[in-house]
Amino acid sequence: MNPLKLLIIEDNADVAGILGDYFEAKGAELDFADNGELGLSLAQAFDFDAIVLDLMLPRMDGLSLCRTLRSLGCSTPILMLTALDNKEDLLTGFESGADDYLGKPFDLDVVNARVHALVNRHRGKVAQQNLQFADIELNIAKHEVRRSGKLLVLTPTTYKILSLLLQHAPNIVKKEQLESELWGDNPPNGDILRSHIYQLRNQLDKPFNMPLLVTIPKVGFKLCQQTGLNE
Repeated sequence: MNPLKLLIIEDNADVAGILGDYFEAKGAELDFADNGELGLSLAQAFDFDAIVLDLMLPRMDGLSLCRTLRSLGCSTPILMLTALDNKEDLLTGFESGADDYLGKPFDLDVVNARVHALVNRHRGKVAQQNLQFADIELNIAKHEVRRSGKLLVLTPTTYKILSLLLQHAPNIVKKEQLESELWGDNPPNGDILRSHIYQLRNQLDKPFNMPLLVTIPKVGFKLCQQTGLNE
């Protein structure tokens, strides 16, 4: 297996050093940036398996960097690290395109577990076949999704959620199952899944006349060809 290639964007030299020593000991190949502009440049110039991104950065903050990467079509998984841990900051991070979020101080083993979960999900460790429901087509080989022929811009996390929904459509996928598939034994706190569902719905349903993504209150979510059910 090829070594993990990580980009660590962190302006605190001590934190960057701790992360670097930990992942290097596990055989990862690392690159570092101590400001947002350099981080953006490196993320565009090289292919990384994942990006570990600090929220508070000089020259360009983590949220702006994340939004810029997503707007440029970069789908590399992003784990955001921050000393800010209130719900508003967390949700803003996900709305900016981050795939996962950890508050400081953090446990290095948890960081490692989250990074590997993101990487495995992004690599699409599912059977090599196309998935289809209604006018949605997911091409696993190309790692892209279209609805009515229109390409959807999805983060790695929303791509995985839609893939799971397509695999089970039109049946319900329980909230607990989604969380387990996305985060394993370390699910994040708060309404993070709901935030990702919101992002997915903006891409999957908002531009189209017929909503397909349906919320089943207190149970989970499903794809269904009915109107008036989009909550």
